[in-house]
Amino acid sequence: MKVKQAAISGSRHIRKSSILKGTIILTLAGFITRVIGFLYKIFLSKAMGAEWLGIYQLVFPVYGIAFTIYATGIQTSISKLVATEMGKKNHKNVGKILRLGLLISFSLAIILSLLLYRFSDIVARSFLLEPRSASSLRILAIVFPFCAITSSINGYYYGLKKAGVPASTQLLEQIIRVIVVYIAARTMGNGDFAVTCETAVLGLVIGEIVSSLYNIFSLLLTKPPKCMPYPMSDPHAKPLRRKIILKNILALSIPLSSNRLLINILHSIESALIPTMLKRFGLSSSEALTSYGTLVGMAVPFIMFPTAVINSLAVLLLPTVSEAQATDNRHMLGKTTSVSIKYSLIIGIVSLAIFLLFGKSLGIYIFHSEEAGNYLLTLAWLCPLIYLTTTLGSIINGLGKTHITFINSIMGACVKLLLVIVLIPRNGIAGYLIALLVGQLIIAVMDSIHIIRNINFHFDAVNSLLKPGIIVAMSGYLLKVIYEYFQKIRQTHQAVFLLSFCLMFCIISIILFVITNTIKKSDFK
Repeated sequence: MKVKQAAISGSRHIRKSSILKGTIILTLAGFITRVIGFLYKIFLSKAMGAEWLGIYQLVFPVYGIAFTIYATGIQTSISKLVATEMGKKNHKNVGKILRLGLLISFSLAIILSLLLYRFSDIVARSFLLEPRSASSLRILAIVFPFCAITSSINGYYYGLKKAGVPASTQLLEQIIRVIVVYIAARTMGNGDFAVTCETAVLGLVIGEIVSSLYNIFSLLLTKPPKCMPYPMSDPHAKPLRRKIILKNILALSIPLSSNRLLINILHSIESALIPTMLKRFGLSSSEALTSYGTLVGMAVPFIMFPTAVINSLAVLLLPTVSEAQATDNRHMLGKTTSVSIKYSLIIGIVSLAIFLLFGKSLGIYIFHSEEAGNYLLTLAWLCPLIYLTTTLGSIINGLGKTHITFINSIMGACVKLLLVIVLIPRNGIAGYLIALLVGQLIIAVMDSIHIIRNINFHFDAVNSLLKPGIIVAMSGYLLKVIYEYFQKIRQTHQAVFLLSFCLMFCIISIILFVITNTIKKSDFK
């Protein structure tokens, strides 16, 4: 019993330091990646135009569906199973888990690549309702096997709580993508910048190929798990048979992949329907694609920018929750849940305030689009919901309850799709924004109910909602007044000036959070 308690105590210390360190590493990489990606989106919006940007965005639902089939569930399964074996001090099975997961993922990716390449015209014409996207789909098909390799190896590292390689992979892919498209655009434009959908997709493909090769070399050079600072392997632990590991991977990945697949299919139908519904509202084909491109290519990337922190936390939450469950460490499970929910809400509240205060100006001065600014004002209310559901979903998956996230996500997506069909022909793009809010609210509420019923945790409403709300309201109001005053007398470099105020607001809010003990040092101990 003492040995078991010591092992749990040691693993608790490692888990806490690992999740904090890993979150910081992934957040930094995610932040840099999002900055690059954000600037890249600005570049694309100017080089392609809103209409072609909308066509380019139509490719990603197909990418998402394929990735879900060959990667999403398998990556999560590898992460959870590796974390579980490490929690049991059994290092003998992690290599088998990675090899079998990679084999399944890679095989599925090859099949999907061949199918998409062969039937790209049909997919573009009948599914995306945009024949001009067919050539981009054929280029996209090349990338699937490389993404399968990257996702499987990343899942392995997440399970070991070694975030360095996935973080650097993410950053490398984005950098290569931007460089390729930039060079191609400059070459094709004869001094000016000209970007086609095919060029943008090609940049994505080359970036993924390079990052995949980097992942493979990193794996070959990495020391085996037995050299990691975990407690010594249990001498009584037995190697698992390949048949058992395969069964475990499929048992975890199939429900999760089915969930994501159905969600992505619904999202893809939704993406294809939006321009069609906008035409019923009275817009021309060009106007519909322009509005769609402005929304998903300009406004949404802004809203998703702060998820660099939340996604990093969510990725590492799953193996942490799995390990806590494997060792029956209820105290750590409850505290991890409490802290994760708290900081998801705080980040969501700060983001909400930024977009409410400066959203319209961000659209005007960054994208030179008042329409994008108006979208940001409405989408701002999504921030707390999106960030919270990302965290809650990761916790639920870590508990092995992937069917719960499946049910909740499907209900939210179905309601949203129904509202898209009903509201957009009546209210235009505003109807879609309403559908987004309602769908996300449904998922957040249902996920919260399940967490409350299954995990004993303390929700600190004062430090999670009340204090952050008051702090951002007061500091935001003062900064807004100051910004508007200086804006009248400053006419140059408005974009840099505006972003400086957004950064200043974040810094002031964090300082006040620390002073008021909203952010506590004990949360990270």
